[in-house]
Amino acid sequence: MKRVIFYLFLISGLYGSAQMDCILGVGGPDGDTMVQVFQLNEEQQEKLKSWSAELKVRNDILREKAEYLMKKNEDSTPEVLLEVSKQYRAIQDSMFQNVRMMDKRLLTIFNDKQYQRYLGFCNELALRPIHVNRSVDEK
Repeated sequence: MKRVIFYLFLISGLYGSAQMDCILGVGGPDGDTMVQVFQLNEEQQEKLKSWSAELKVRNDILREKAEYLMKKNEDSTPEVLLEVSKQYRAIQDSMFQNVRMMDKRLLTIFNDKQYQRYLGFCNELALRPIHVNRSVDEK
């Protein structure tokens, strides 16, 4: 169980390396692990699948934009490359915000036990949990 938890949060660390947020990584390769660790019911699993697909579409668009930006500026001057790096970082930040948004959606449908488990994991790893108003259910 501890190995699963460690792996789950290792992936979340990759998504937000400079961030101290405790992200779940919805849309990442560990959807099945998330289902098991948080014991998601069928409705929660369906929403997780849907949000994972939505995140993939959103971030694929951003990834293509980043690839185009890099390809277009392969032979640019250092000054131009500096500006390109800022644009590239903005794209990466947008991708991270997409991940955080999907995590927040999932957290809003957690029951109290699931949310407390999430808070416990975050505390063990000294990461800042994403606080949500769980009284509002996204449809």
